[in-house]
Amino acid sequence: MENTTQEEKTTTPKHVFLHLFVIIMLYASTINFVTLLFQYINYWVADPLLRTSYSISYNADLIRFGIAALIIIFPVFILSSKFLNSSYLKNAAIREMRIRKWLIYFTLFVSALIIVGDLVGIILSFLNGEATLRFILKALTILSVTGLIFFYYLGDLRDSVSSKNIKIFVWGVIGAVTVAIITGFFVVGSPSVSRAIRFDNERTANLQEAQYQIINYWQNKGKLPATLGNLTDSISGYKTPTDPETGTAYEYSVTGTTTFKLCANFNLASDANNPNSMQTGAIYAPYPNGKVDNWSHEKGRTCFDRTIDPEIYKQFDKIK
Repeated sequence: MENTTQEEKTTTPKHVFLHLFVIIMLYASTINFVTLLFQYINYWVADPLLRTSYSISYNADLIRFGIAALIIIFPVFILSSKFLNSSYLKNAAIREMRIRKWLIYFTLFVSALIIVGDLVGIILSFLNGEATLRFILKALTILSVTGLIFFYYLGDLRDSVSSKNIKIFVWGVIGAVTVAIITGFFVVGSPSVSRAIRFDNERTANLQEAQYQIINYWQNKGKLPATLGNLTDSISGYKTPTDPETGTAYEYSVTGTTTFKLCANFNLASDANNPNSMQTGAIYAPYPNGKVDNWSHEKGRTCFDRTIDPEIYKQFDKIK
């Protein structure tokens, strides 16, 4: 009787929350791991349907978030699981807790739904003639990850997995996650490169906005501004931006009655091999009137020559 009472005390409430915590860490690790794999597939496998100016092939911010999440969440999941496994050896009643079995069965349930849905999606895409390499790789990724989780926990419930096989499985998972994290640094670059990219993106956005203000100035006054300082408007609140890194003014010069030039110094060259990516600045930036401008640039000083087409950008006093 005393032993039973002692076992009941050791299985609540601490282990209830530990089991909840571990399963949440499992879900979070899985989601971020799959997200990384999806983005790597987007990065390496081209899709002809994503060659439009508004599309991107991969999202560098999602990769960075996935890396940051896995660096923290995955080790926490491993350490928490290890602590629970050691608790099972000390007290077998912890392993037989109802909350643990409910969580495992729920995980099996969700995994089974994902696997079935994934297989249906693969077959449906094949029948519709849409089974692209990118889609197939993503489908196989989901199938593999959820399949491993399903069969691992199914074996855990049946207690049919040896401790040796568990260690091999755990080290294999740790290796896969480690490779995924390291790969991310090769794709998006080091933190210093990421910061340089953010500065270049800000420069592109500043030039794009300055261009819009220049065209608006020309439409209203019938002439180009002599300097970027002429664009300052206390009513709209627009103030000519400066370089976000150095604080220097952007170069601007009038080259004709409807032509002008904007220049800036960029940290990195645009990614010409992957023009739809978010890796090294926005090469194509959507313009407020729905048009798209090319902001491809080299490393260092780059100038953009612009010509205002009067038939497209009509002056307001000439609009009937």
